[in-house]
Amino acid sequence: MEKRVLVLNLDHSPVAVVPVQKAIVLVLLEKANVLSTYDLLEIRTVSRSFQYPAVIRLSQYKNIPFKGVLLNRANLFRRDKGECQYCGSKRHLTIDHVLPRSKGGKTSWTNLVTACNRCNVSKGDKTPEQAGMILRSEPFKPSLSYFLSEYAERQAEEWLPFLESRVIG
Repeated sequence: MEKRVLVLNLDHSPVAVVPVQKAIVLVLLEKANVLSTYDLLEIRTVSRSFQYPAVIRLSQYKNIPFKGVLLNRANLFRRDKGECQYCGSKRHLTIDHVLPRSKGGKTSWTNLVTACNRCNVSKGDKTPEQAGMILRSEPFKPSLSYFLSEYAERQAEEWLPFLESRVIG
């Protein structure tokens, strides 16, 4: 699997994750600088070789409209680490409104959790307190850095120093 490259804005905020070819082009055009490389990896051409970039920083600040993390089933399951937030099961997962919609609960990051089918049915149209259930963790709105650091822990440890101060949650 090809390693990806983290792109930071001039203020070190994450902007994107790109293929190595795009990162090399940005560096060669002097639109970005390499901040970190992957050990023991390099890119070879007929006449040159380059260290394989892990993290690059844009040379000029780019005003990029804020793109929050999209609230969808896959991202909700990723945030909750694929576990029921009531019992810890990893099977038959669904989505639960902590405060039910019938009681004014909104569809938002802070009101949705991953729940197994059994717990969701058991909780029914009640709050966790009314159902005598305890949430294993408080639902929160994840940042882009939160998901990037999750990826970095598995695939790109070189990113972690550039993300650690920005992780929320």
